[in-house]
Amino acid sequence: MDWNRSDTAVVFIDPQNDVLSPTGINWAATGASVTENNTVAHMLAIFQAAQAASFGMFISPHYFYPTDHRWLFNGSLEADELRTGTFDRPGPLNLDGLPGSGADWLEEFKPYINDPATVVVSPHKVFGSQTNDLVLQLRKRRINKVLLGGMLANMCVESHLRDLLEQGFEVYVIRDAVAGPRHPEWGDGYQAALINYAFLAHGVVWTDDVVAAMRAAI
Repeated sequence: MDWNRSDTAVVFIDPQNDVLSPTGINWAATGASVTENNTVAHMLAIFQAAQAASFGMFISPHYFYPTDHRWLFNGSLEADELRTGTFDRPGPLNLDGLPGSGADWLEEFKPYINDPATVVVSPHKVFGSQTNDLVLQLRKRRINKVLLGGMLANMCVESHLRDLLEQGFEVYVIRDAVAGPRHPEWGDGYQAALINYAFLAHGVVWTDDVVAAMRAAI
């Protein structure tokens, strides 16, 4: 893969407790996939490799504020997120209760996300990057290749993938740095996502591929 720090960056979506931690609201749905894929360890390995090799890191978070709870219509997962308080915060400028909450970063990710070189973009509001400034932040740095990971595989990750493709980016999904929900009626989100990644992405790669490429770039 032709990845280098001048035109390639990592984008991690929703690296937050509610979907990645056993303490999170959605662990019953996401925990099996996170555990089987070793998602947290793989994301951490990519954080470490990207920082060591000076690859750009972009974080696309998901937050819901009290005003979002006044929406008049929602899809199935949106409705469930709002009902359960997933990613809830008291306001866009209010950090009360954020540390350690479901909306907070995983503790092991914080040294990398809080690195001044990491770009935390504005929150997406449904699933895709159409509602935040991710594309702008990438374009302003002349990034045209994206290594994509995070949560949820079939929702926010796939939606970011589709939007970035439409925006003209070359996008690779890191298949073991994502995970998806399992639902007794809706099915296995991770397996559904893998099928679509194969049809859509420029490549579906493994964490080991990404880490090796970054180490070679040092």
